[in-house]
Amino acid sequence: MGVHASMDTASRSKLGTIRFGVFEVDLRAGELCKQGVKVKLQEQPFQVLQVLLERPGEVVTREELRQRIWPSDTFVDFEGGVYNAVKRLRDALGDTADTPRFVETIPRRGYRFIATVNGSALATGGSPEMADYSPEPRISRRTLRSGILIGLGFVALLLAIAGFTPNNWWQHLRGRGDASQIRSIAVLPLQNLSGDTTQEYFADAMTEELITELSRIRALRVISRTSVMRYKKTDRPLPEIARELGADGIVAGSVLRAGDRVRITAQLIYAPKDTNVWAQTYDQDLREVLAVQSAVAGAVAKEIQAEITPQEESRLKNVRAVNPKALEAYLSGRFHLDQYGKLEFYRGKEGARSEELRKALAYFDQAIEQDPQYIPPYLWFFDWMSPIDLQLNLISRVEAEVTRALQFDETSVEAHLARARLFEQYEYDWPGAEKEIKRALELSPNSAEAHYQYAQYFLCMERKEEEMKELQLAQALDPAHDYFADAGVHRIGNSLEQDRQALEEKAPNDPQAIGILARNYATAGRFKEAAELYERCLRLYGWQNFADVLKRSNKKGGPRFAIEEWMRAAEEYSKNHHDDAPVFEMAFTYANLGNKDQAFAWLDKAYAQRNWCILYLKDDPVWDPLRSDPRFKDLLRRARLPT
Repeated sequence: MGVHASMDTASRSKLGTIRFGVFEVDLRAGELCKQGVKVKLQEQPFQVLQVLLERPGEVVTREELRQRIWPSDTFVDFEGGVYNAVKRLRDALGDTADTPRFVETIPRRGYRFIATVNGSALATGGSPEMADYSPEPRISRRTLRSGILIGLGFVALLLAIAGFTPNNWWQHLRGRGDASQIRSIAVLPLQNLSGDTTQEYFADAMTEELITELSRIRALRVISRTSVMRYKKTDRPLPEIARELGADGIVAGSVLRAGDRVRITAQLIYAPKDTNVWAQTYDQDLREVLAVQSAVAGAVAKEIQAEITPQEESRLKNVRAVNPKALEAYLSGRFHLDQYGKLEFYRGKEGARSEELRKALAYFDQAIEQDPQYIPPYLWFFDWMSPIDLQLNLISRVEAEVTRALQFDETSVEAHLARARLFEQYEYDWPGAEKEIKRALELSPNSAEAHYQYAQYFLCMERKEEEMKELQLAQALDPAHDYFADAGVHRIGNSLEQDRQALEEKAPNDPQAIGILARNYATAGRFKEAAELYERCLRLYGWQNFADVLKRSNKKGGPRFAIEEWMRAAEEYSKNHHDDAPVFEMAFTYANLGNKDQAFAWLDKAYAQRNWCILYLKDDPVWDPLRSDPRFKDLLRRARLPT
């Protein structure tokens, strides 16, 4: 440590004084002063400060700090050492990690000095000027200029000898050679630096918006939000994350909101080498926060030399401001809608669910009132709502709000996909649905959701080759989500035992997954396993009475009898709870039991309710016992499905 320190002292003797805020750093003496008064600062925190001041406004990685401050032959807890050194430096500067004025933490990367140095303004959102260190003795401008020219000529000669061409040597020095290799991007969840957990929804919304803007650039492949959100608050190495997601580049950053001001930091990393390609900080009014996301998307595309069409460039540049009150109301609505979704499958909590939904809709109404042209509050429904919910006087609202959203912004991908789902499920207008999906893909070719929705359309239309192509595209854009498994929900697997093993390992308490496997066992005529899984599924859903019926009847007359008794109990329940009856479960269970009349009676109810199961009549094997019946062909005709 002594040798290392003496080397730093020798280096400092060549440097002068740096000033920022009320502080002054004497690099020769190794001292930090505040308004002329010396501030006590230990050796390693001072070294960290020196390294940061050498590159103000730029990201200094933890690895760079390790190489500069901790020699390779020094055996220390580096992570703890750098954390403590930065903490002591912040203490000396009166700085904090949550609201930094001098040293900003760049999540999963390192640190950046963000204050003005020696009076040279670090322009927020612009390229920082290098600090003027004012070394002594002074060198004349003429001598300095001559020296620079001689030096550049010598460097050029060395580069020529090494095989670099004039067109690529500067790009190589800047790291742009790495940038040009980036063709797929993953945006990791932006870190919430506010210290306020209620601001997590804001940070997530900013992440989602940035992904949306990047997805509109056809020349880029952008990983879907559902894949990247699982890496929230992870410290795993970026190259490892990139490999799992199949991405060349990683966009990472942070969000700090204070009142109506927002600071967004973003950086682009070339993942295979874990090298920083570009970084920027944006300090804006909350009204301009959506424009910031477009600016980041445009900057990333420019940095990696991705081709941007005139239409894409126009959209990135022309982003309207949003009323901060509307944004706040929308995020509050999202919170309550998420709470509603968590309660969706559990009986006995209808009052709590209804209250969460009421609060969510009230906040969305408030957001629309504050800013009628802000689109997200119109598109709140499909991810959380079941067909029964939408029948409860909400479907007309949904249709009207999708129409209004498209009137205000015809380029809203989410609105086009929502209209497509309305056409499919509530009007059986298949040509209209395809038109909307194709328009969504024109606007956002990187939308995994749009490609999956198109695959589902082709599934219903019995166009298998096109279905598989769209599934592959969706899977590539959202690798963490198993779209092929989703598509296989409507098909019997090759091995029910393998499906059972996978269920027990990955989702032992997921009532939906358990119910699907129970259905597959019933379709295969294996009623013992089906009854066991149905009982387990019903208890998880909160249907304790039905689960008790299954258990008692199984002991009395065996599994097939138990399922028949469960159906009879459900029939009685449905007489007083028509809107809450499990129509799909009733229809396919009666089909498995060979009771065609009851199966078609429940399918007619499903058709009247516009239940999702009608869309998959052509594909789902649970309907195989009914296909030869003329009533099945008539149902296909009414749903305008291929016959």
